Amino acid sequence: MKIELAPFPKPRMTQSDKWKKRPVVVKYWNWKSSLQEYGINFDSGRVDVIFFVPMPKSWTKKKCLEMDGKPHQSRPDIDNYLKALFDAVCSEDSHIHTVTAKKVWSTKGMIELNI
Repeated sequence: MKIELAPFPKPRMTQSDKWKKRPVVVKYWNWKSSLQEYGINFDSGRVDVIFFVPMPKSWTKKKCLEMDGKPHQSRPDIDNYLKALFDAVCSEDSHIHTVTAKKVWSTKGMIELNI
């Protein structure tokens, strides 16, 4: 299943995020509600996911062509992408027993799931 939504890492939240509404947290909540509209379900307990991280607009076309599909080896970390995905889709993620994940550079941000 391909989800036409750029991956978004789970931000570190505090108690005050309930009333302060930091921009990063508001952006995460909007992303989370957009992802929930896809009706994703991890009933099998196994998740294979590829996060296609969009390249920065500041990169040259040459660098974009060179890096397209290559491993994304900088921040945000892959576990923050996974936390955001699981928190958005699962009310309880304890039943997930196997996860295979990778993050790669892409011209267009999206998430590919094999459930």
